[in-house]
Amino acid sequence: MASITTALKNECADAFGDSLDSGFIRIYSGSVPADADTALSGQTQLAELTFAANAFDPASGGVATANAITDGTASATGTATFFRVLQSDGSTVRSQGTVGTSGADMNLNNTSIISGGNVSITSFTYTVNG
Repeated sequence: MASITTALKNECADAFGDSLDSGFIRIYSGSVPADADTALSGQTQLAELTFAANAFDPASGGVATANAITDGTASATGTATFFRVLQSDGSTVRSQGTVGTSGADMNLNNTSIISGGNVSITSFTYTVNG
């Protein structure tokens, strides 16, 4: 596969980040859908967190780093298995990834989420490869 320049990686990462200004991260339990385009079916939304109005800093080296993400309160109890990020309209899905305590696309300090409990993400990055 051909590689792309760092400048193009940064442009792609910045476009992704800009699309999430005032958007959302939703954390779910249940089976992970095949991809971000697959409709949810039987999964439970455990929590919703909000991106800042300026969701990401400008990318560097093809990596965009999220600004502070507002904590959320868990709306259900369960084991977190995946997340989706959505635009500010709350319905346009931009990406999906796995959740774990290490080695996942998004790492939480604990994947056991309790209804009414606080859910926080200390850092989140998006990387363009190529």
